[in-house]
Amino acid sequence: MRNNRLAEKIIRKIILFFCVMLSVVVTGIFGMWLYEKCVKHEDLKVYELFKLPTFSFAEAADEGMAEANKEVNNKMLEEALANGQKAKIIECAEQDKVRILFAGDVLLDDNYAMMSSLHNRGGHIEEAFSHDLIDKMKSADIFMLNNEFTFTNRGKATAGKKFTFRANPDNVYFLKDIGTDIVSVANNHIYDFGEVSLLDTLDTLETAGIDYVGAGRNIEEAMKPVYYIADGFKIAFVSATQIERLSVPDTKEATTESAGVLRCMDTANLLNVIEQAKANSDFVVLYVHWGTESQAEIDSLQKEHAAIYAQAGVDLIIGDHPHCLQKIENVSGVPVMFSMGNYWFNSKTQNTCLVEITLSQGELESFQFIPCIQSDCRTSLLTGDEKLQVIDYMRNLSPNVAIDDEGYVTFE
Repeated sequence: MRNNRLAEKIIRKIILFFCVMLSVVVTGIFGMWLYEKCVKHEDLKVYELFKLPTFSFAEAADEGMAEANKEVNNKMLEEALANGQKAKIIECAEQDKVRILFAGDVLLDDNYAMMSSLHNRGGHIEEAFSHDLIDKMKSADIFMLNNEFTFTNRGKATAGKKFTFRANPDNVYFLKDIGTDIVSVANNHIYDFGEVSLLDTLDTLETAGIDYVGAGRNIEEAMKPVYYIADGFKIAFVSATQIERLSVPDTKEATTESAGVLRCMDTANLLNVIEQAKANSDFVVLYVHWGTESQAEIDSLQKEHAAIYAQAGVDLIIGDHPHCLQKIENVSGVPVMFSMGNYWFNSKTQNTCLVEITLSQGELESFQFIPCIQSDCRTSLLTGDEKLQVIDYMRNLSPNVAIDDEGYVTFE
């Protein structure tokens, strides 16, 4: 199925490319004819009127390919929207390559250390992240993180829950300022102040133009992937949570009539989502909330479920919830980052990371682990010996993959 889709797209792009190139050549020949005719009759005014700008065939080819991609992208978007999919076209910095950046847990509750410190420092995003890290986030074609809180001023805190997180909806500017494109809302804090707090969160994200996956106003919406279309290829993002691991969790699962998250303790619904995403895209990203808090070693359910999702057809798994870094692994040919750790979450001094993947022609070209540190309510890129220390730590956690000194991972 995937090979057929790929072949159709390539054929469509080739046909469009040659049509555009033919029009360029015809226009060039016509321009040369005008030039010769006008010079022969010494009609310089007419010549100036019809004089064509100089161009190279390489530039024309690039423009032709860009135009072909645009036509393919528009057609794919039209089809996706007609089928009721959440989809959009993205503009990439580099032709035929898509750079996707992932971060872990973020908390924007004014009653906790990170936002309180940011306000005390003047509220500018530069007080939360180093300049080079801000540049890194903003330059990604797609940037995704975990929205580990609610955006609301309403509701009552879940009774008996130790930590409940509620951010002022105005704080959504923070996500926009760091270039966030999409968030996972499949976690155990997105329902901390009841159903109304989840609904307010979804409204806030939609108003800000930030996509989300893993929760919804009903189960149909919670199960919908988000699709991004670039250079004639389609990337699917799906998300779910297995936390809390209780028969009656505080964070409610969405139903046909009520809002909630997509849960995956029972993997059936998520496997249906993966099947749908696989049938409608070229590359499937799963961002999953799982694992045991503060444990660097993965637990048995993470190991078991990673294999299930890999067999189901995902192309990449990004995990969160443990609030610390966990290993990178090749599971049945699928790259898995088991836990991203806290990205900008609390006042602890803690190693964290970004993960950047590059896709070319819809296939994984590179996977890079980018060491960072959360310290004094600020997150920064690491360099030099500090960077190498974190890479060495990840090498020890991840004996079955090779990680070079720049963090590029080879999945053996």
